[in-house]
Amino acid sequence: MAVIQLSDRELTRLRVMVDLADGRLTIEAAATLMGLGRRQVFRLRRAFEVDGPSALASRKRGRPSNRKHGESFRRTVLTLVRERYGDFGPTLAAEKLAERHGLKIGVETLRQWMIADGLWIDRRHHLPFPHQPRRRRECLGELVQIDGSEHAWFEDRAPPCTLLAFVDDATSRLMHLRFVTSESAFDYFRSTRAYLEAHGKPVAFYSDKHGIFRVNGKAAVGGDGMTQFSRALSALNIDIICANSPQAKGRVERMFGTLQDRLVKELRLAGISSIAAANGWLPGFIADHNSRFGRAPHNPKDLHRTLMPQDDLNEILAWREERMVTHNLTLHYDRMMILLDPTPLARRLARKKVEVVNYPDGRFAVRFNGTALPFRTFDKIQTVEPGAVVESKRLGAVLALVKEQQAAFEPHRRRFDPERRRPVNNLEAPGLPAKRRSSRPVAAAVAGGDGPGPGGSLPL
Repeated sequence: MAVIQLSDRELTRLRVMVDLADGRLTIEAAATLMGLGRRQVFRLRRAFEVDGPSALASRKRGRPSNRKHGESFRRTVLTLVRERYGDFGPTLAAEKLAERHGLKIGVETLRQWMIADGLWIDRRHHLPFPHQPRRRRECLGELVQIDGSEHAWFEDRAPPCTLLAFVDDATSRLMHLRFVTSESAFDYFRSTRAYLEAHGKPVAFYSDKHGIFRVNGKAAVGGDGMTQFSRALSALNIDIICANSPQAKGRVERMFGTLQDRLVKELRLAGISSIAAANGWLPGFIADHNSRFGRAPHNPKDLHRTLMPQDDLNEILAWREERMVTHNLTLHYDRMMILLDPTPLARRLARKKVEVVNYPDGRFAVRFNGTALPFRTFDKIQTVEPGAVVESKRLGAVLALVKEQQAAFEPHRRRFDPERRRPVNNLEAPGLPAKRRSSRPVAAAVAGGDGPGPGGSLPL
């Protein structure tokens, strides 16, 4: 018994032809069901009566395509790919074959050829990269994983915010938690200070590749290759290690998965809906969580180091940048002009660099070789520059600032403000252009001199 291969469309035609042969359908109905003309239906019926269902199968099935490339062309392409583009993907290889060798070939055709020849592995058949677990650190304070998670921590009771977490690698204890508006260097300064004052200095922090912890700009030519946060940790003799993947710092990642379930519900039961109230409530939650889920370290030694008298956290955990003093004893910082008082020392600093210190509590200081310089601010504009590059983790805070700026605009500059809309006609706001044209009867009446005079009215 021969097996006949039919497509879905051909099976549909088979059912129609059977009904047509049994008289259950007319020629017109069969033509409509198959989307063919009467002439084609008659042709198929004659072929069906002679050959049966095989008459409906496509004659091209099993035959090479008329557009198939020759075998010599295939061997030439694969030889070039093997010799020159062995590590190229099919898309890039097809582009280079057309640019450099004048060989035009479809990407999917080249993909199938490369797969058949062993030059490319389909993504579905790639072996998953194993993320094998590593052993915990032996001592408390040897390695502390830090990260931030933006989430709807207060559900619909407050806007989404970010939770900063410090998790010990040896014990999985929550060393510190803090709710902030967005993940920023100043918030890490504040959280790190609270951690150091409570536990001391750990051996190292383990973080992701966020720009707060690591200089990610490939074209960065200035500076010492350290971020403000890593500079502060270096001054405290604390190492910062950046993980190459989220799985590498799975301790804190899995902790966020737990907190996004448990902590959200605990905040709901406690009736907390603000960042300030949550930060005051967190110490009790941390103590309860650690007593239930923390584990004992393999080595009972605590590697936290006490803060030394020279560890001035006020000065270390601050943002420091150098600025050039102009001949007018001014300098620019953070969209602000700073005017130095014309003291004898300041007069000698024209065209020299000074250090601007920005503290987490909002204070500023200008120093030269450790000496504070008296100054006053001339102007400061809290705006977001058009086209400013904003990291995704700070997008929420930037959008809130933009909304606050737009709300301060005059009514005619606010988007969707009623005063910005034009009136429907001149009767609502005389002297302003109408939003729509007047109807023809009214326009004709005005043109004929029948319009309203002083004290008159339009005809109804």
